[in-house]
Amino acid sequence: MIYNKLIENLFLPLGDFMNKSSYLKQLKYWRKVDGLSEIELENLQKKNLKNILEHTVNTVSKYNSIQLKGKDPYRWLEGFPILTKDDIRGNSDSLLSNKVNKANLISYSSSGSSGIQSTVFMDKKEQSIIRAILSHWWEWSGYKVGDSIVQTGMSPNRGFLKSIKDSLFKTKYITAFSLTEKQLETLFKELNNTNNYYLAGYASSLNIIAEYALEHNYNIHFKAAISFGDKMFNHYKKNVEKAFTTKVYDTYGCNEGFLIASQKDLEYKYIMSPHVYLEILDDDNNPLPDGELGHVVVTRLDGFSMPLIRYKIGDLAIKLPKEKYPENRDFNYPLLEKIIGRDTDIVLLSENKKLTVHSFTGIFEYVLEIKQFKVIQEQLSEITIEYIKDKGFNKDVLVRVTKELQKYILDEEFKIRYKEVSFIAASKSGKPQIVESKLLKK
Repeated sequence: MIYNKLIENLFLPLGDFMNKSSYLKQLKYWRKVDGLSEIELENLQKKNLKNILEHTVNTVSKYNSIQLKGKDPYRWLEGFPILTKDDIRGNSDSLLSNKVNKANLISYSSSGSSGIQSTVFMDKKEQSIIRAILSHWWEWSGYKVGDSIVQTGMSPNRGFLKSIKDSLFKTKYITAFSLTEKQLETLFKELNNTNNYYLAGYASSLNIIAEYALEHNYNIHFKAAISFGDKMFNHYKKNVEKAFTTKVYDTYGCNEGFLIASQKDLEYKYIMSPHVYLEILDDDNNPLPDGELGHVVVTRLDGFSMPLIRYKIGDLAIKLPKEKYPENRDFNYPLLEKIIGRDTDIVLLSENKKLTVHSFTGIFEYVLEIKQFKVIQEQLSEITIEYIKDKGFNKDVLVRVTKELQKYILDEEFKIRYKEVSFIAASKSGKPQIVESKLLKK
């Protein structure tokens, strides 16, 4: 407890000062927002929506022809077109506010679970907001900054500064790119049957860790498990809870700067309504009533550098009808009933080694010459990568991809084949599927 206070009162303010960020200020703000009433939350969302839409039509060239009639920002929103990943990919400059200097902004490139790369921009404050919300979600599990935690992530090479940060924040960091038996064996030996850690990371990687623990009868208890990045399927959740006698807190967002919803005390997820406005639309982009399945369309309410208005992220979901809200719940945020996704398949290698979807997205997000890709596995000893080429593509690009993948496959006999295509079909959810393992379907 003393160490947690030291982190919050000394190191976090120092970090904000050095980085010119406002992480701690935002974290304290969201702690207060949790206590607002339903009416207060609705009023705050309406105010934030009004502000972002007025700012957008006044400063963003793509939207300067839109007229805001009347006083209802929800009606204003209906006049905005649906925004897609292709819109962001091809016209990012037209989405930037004329009040900002692009050179001073932070870029976020993401292949994500759709396989289509997009890049968005935000300033330090906007980055601090999403970092603070994510940390606050972790607090909902009982975690406090400075508690011991095992985390999976996308950075295999932590470097000096990140290593210092990991040490300071008591973080055991393992890459989600590839989880080998040797890596997992080392992790559990380091934990040494302690019960002081939290667990956080990509859902598919948490499942692999849990499966390993179950197979080898490790007696490890995590205080809580926090899931992000890809879908926490029911069988993943059961494995994690069984392996570590813990509770899973699942979160939902996307790398373009949306922290959409997270679990706390309910099976449903609380929607961060002051940060994001969530629409559920049918195939013709008409609104659906709560309780019906539709396309997820989101508007960030605090992203003024590059406003993302009515962004269709490629998921299907259901909002919980208000008449079904539990009487006793910790917060008054609106509730998301269910997120419809697909099973993020695992690529199987020899010696019981596995690659998750992030093994591929973490590489392809830096390959600008490939617009979209899909990994197909039909045999244990090979994969085929379908790809749609983009500007600047040449055969050396595939050599570069192969070289990066081989760092994690570590098997000269494993074949990586490529197939150029002009179209990659979407799954039933409407979202392109990155990994299709026909081995797991047999």
